[in-house]
Parts: sequence; structure tokens; C-alpha cells
Amino acid sequence: MTTSVRLGRLAFARSGDKGSSANIGVIALTPEGFGVLKRCLSSEEVAAFFAPLGVTRVTRFELPNLGALNFVLEGVLAGGGSRSLRTDAQGKALGQALLEMMVEVPEEGLANCVRAERSEREGAT
Repeated sequence: MTTSVRLGRLAFARSGDKGSSANIGVIALTPEGFGVLKRCLSSEEVAAFFAPLGVTRVTRFELPNLGALNFVLEGVLAGGGSRSLRTDAQGKALGQALLEMMVEVPEEGLANCVRAERSEREGAT
């Protein structure tokens, strides 16, 4: 059984520009979460998520010692910081945008991988 979870419950992210391309580092909150990220976050899914921005190719790199994945999104910045008219021409917000992506994860062991939602942390019902 799987459940749909916001990626931001499993990980943090950092992003930045590389010319007309951008990279997004996705860092798991827990070692168990890294295994989940490897299974549920493919380069194809990231490419589909950013398709409206014109990404031409996404390559995924695994960084197991950091519990992280790094994605290079080619063409997503429409020319880059000095040429693009986009509001975020350096891609600084792309990591935060990716954290809004919904991913399907196994229900078993999910509690060991996620960050509690704000209402749960504050004890709200």
C-alpha cells in the first residue's frame, strides 16, 4: 500500500543556476527517507513536474553519503541569469517548488521518513 505525500515532508532542498540550467539538491530528513526518495523520485517525474518551464532534460545523481539526490534540469532557466526575463532567472526557488510535488510512498515505515505537519507538531487536533 502507498500513500500520497508532499515531498517537503520527506526532504529539504537547495537549488541554483548553472547557465541556462539549474540544479536541485534534495536531502532526505532521515536515512530511511533516503531509500524512499531513491524509489519515488525519478528524473522522469522531476522532468514532468517542471515541463511547463521548458526543461529539456533532467539527470539524477545519487549522493548516498549525504542522503541526497541532485537533479540537473537543462534549459529550465530560459537562458540563465543574464539573459532570461523570468522572475527567478537563477533558479533559487526551484527547490522550494519541487518540495510541493506529491509523491507516492509506501505506507509501511512512512513515520520514520517524514517531518510532522505543523498542526501535529503543535499538538493541534
